Amino acid sequence: MSCEVLNRDGDPTFIFLCDHASNVVPDDYGSLGLEPCEFERHIAWDIGAADVVRGLAAHFQAPAVLARYSRLLIDLNRGVDDPTLIMKISDGAIVPGNHPISESEIEKRIAAYYTPYHDAVSDLIDDVLAKGRVPVLISVHSFTRYWKTRERPWHVGLLWDRDDRVVDPLITFFSKDRALVVGDNQPYSGELAGDTMYNHGTRRGLPHALIEIRQDLVSTPEGVEEWIRRIADALAHTKTLQSIFEVRHFGSHSDEQGEGPDKAIL
Repeated sequence: MSCEVLNRDGDPTFIFLCDHASNVVPDDYGSLGLEPCEFERHIAWDIGAADVVRGLAAHFQAPAVLARYSRLLIDLNRGVDDPTLIMKISDGAIVPGNHPISESEIEKRIAAYYTPYHDAVSDLIDDVLAKGRVPVLISVHSFTRYWKTRERPWHVGLLWDRDDRVVDPLITFFSKDRALVVGDNQPYSGELAGDTMYNHGTRRGLPHALIEIRQDLVSTPEGVEEWIRRIADALAHTKTLQSIFEVRHFGSHSDEQGEGPDKAIL
């Protein structure tokens, strides 16, 4: 299986997603020609994100879908026609197993790893909608404290396109803590056609948000527990806003403008 599904029949108020949960590569691909140390870096996975998603799924007894394989194999948070779907170079690291790569190999990875993940997400959503419920999709990622020579000041970022039903109350909630620097579409833009939130949230009219946590804050068990609590508290507040639990189509900046900026390590 290319993904792990938790609490399939759990409380569907929230469905949690983790596109970059793992730094594992299938045995057939070896190490993609990389040194082992590269798989401990952010280029291989979103450090801490999977642990946060598992904690949130347990806290809410909610369904969750987590990727089983590294983003270096194929990036599940991309459209299939995105040139960064399979990275040939990532933050200075050349990936020999991805360059050169044939169209048949790309199609093989899409069929074996990409499509089953997104089918699992779609199936969960379909099951919830069939029961007359509208789930909130929450995708969890993490980002590096430094990008090249620039320090990123944000502790947490909320990414979105046009549907701010979930993002707005989350930003408001997090911003009440004066110790936090909260990013609104920072450090990345949520205006990315073909990404996970676009396909399963924007296109289907479901309430959604992508939460980015700075990696150094979730690199220890204590940090993970702190952010599980923070996000759980914020979502518990959001859960009381009954007006968000409906299918609504807002359109998309991505539809008009193409892919958003600064997406290389999202």
